[in-house]
Amino acid sequence: MADHKVLAGAHVVLPTGIVENGRVIVDGDRIAGAAPEGTPALDLTGHWLVPGFVDMHNHGGGGASFTSGTVDEVLKGVHTHRLHGTTTVVASFVTGDMDFLTQRAGLLSELAEQGDLAGLHFEGPFISPCRKGAHDETLLRDPDPADVRKLIDAARGQAKMVTLATELPGGIDSVRLLAEHGVIAAIGHTDASYEQTAEAIDAGATVATHLYNAMPALGHRAPGPIAALLEDGRITVELINDGTHLHPAALELAFHHAGAGRVAFITDAMDAAGFGDGRYMLGPLEVEVKDSVARLVEGGSIAGSTLTLDRAFKRAATIDGLPVEAVVQAISANPARLLGVYDRVGSLEPGKDADIVVLDADFELKGVMRKGEWIVDPTAGAAV
Repeated sequence: MADHKVLAGAHVVLPTGIVENGRVIVDGDRIAGAAPEGTPALDLTGHWLVPGFVDMHNHGGGGASFTSGTVDEVLKGVHTHRLHGTTTVVASFVTGDMDFLTQRAGLLSELAEQGDLAGLHFEGPFISPCRKGAHDETLLRDPDPADVRKLIDAARGQAKMVTLATELPGGIDSVRLLAEHGVIAAIGHTDASYEQTAEAIDAGATVATHLYNAMPALGHRAPGPIAALLEDGRITVELINDGTHLHPAALELAFHHAGAGRVAFITDAMDAAGFGDGRYMLGPLEVEVKDSVARLVEGGSIAGSTLTLDRAFKRAATIDGLPVEAVVQAISANPARLLGVYDRVGSLEPGKDADIVVLDADFELKGVMRKGEWIVDPTAGAAV
């Protein structure tokens, strides 16, 4: 009985819908179907129980960078996001030279093998110079399949996603290579036309890296990549729901056309997430964070975000007025499926990891459990 926990009385969000006055039973590090008679229950009446959040595009937090930090710093960044409900996180790299990226991939793949990370994402260097955002233009290169293969190999099976401007030389062949190796080919930081984007989807691309951002705007004569990505059922679109990257109408448009099953909320967080305003480095570029908005010191481009997924959840459920079930799909289930880990995380079902987030009636985070252990205790509302 000592290993069992019963969380009772809450609105429980399951894949089949919301269960009122529901219970979630935890046995050790897993969700269970039943508990021994007499197991005490934690009364969470008036709260929401949702699966732990899954962030498939995240560059750091807590003052730590996944691209350049030490192992201890990377773990600090991971823990920072766990305190905000993200129990599964992919480490994303910004553009660097190939030697540096292969070295980082080797280092962080060990953390992925240990279960601290859910894998690695290379956002660059295979992106368009004219849509570079907060990436160093001098380090960009065309997506030569041989270079893409070097990064995959360096990650030792832990590469989950590579963002590409697929219109560049080698782009389509690189998409095919990634698909053959079970790595997500994501279209992003791209200047592609509608037709070029459709070609990349047919070649095997399955994700749009932060839809709308770092790509041509939707046009009525030249619809560009946005229309192609929204209309194709094979594509999941990432959205940064922080109120800075997207107008609420743009988010609504994405949900209307793609549906809740094809949206993944991400943070695209950089070091300042969960840390505060100030000056930071994003790869080799200096960033100033002011009023929680990150911009390059040179040029003023938005440089990732300071978002945490608990804020994205609350914004989606309150300001955007999305159904809670749709938010859970976008913030947990959909990214878990894309990453190939839905058998373990992404929903509150028996046999899965006991990764659980407790929210109050106003969708404020009150508790976080990862693998059966409280990281944020809901009875105290504070980190353990």
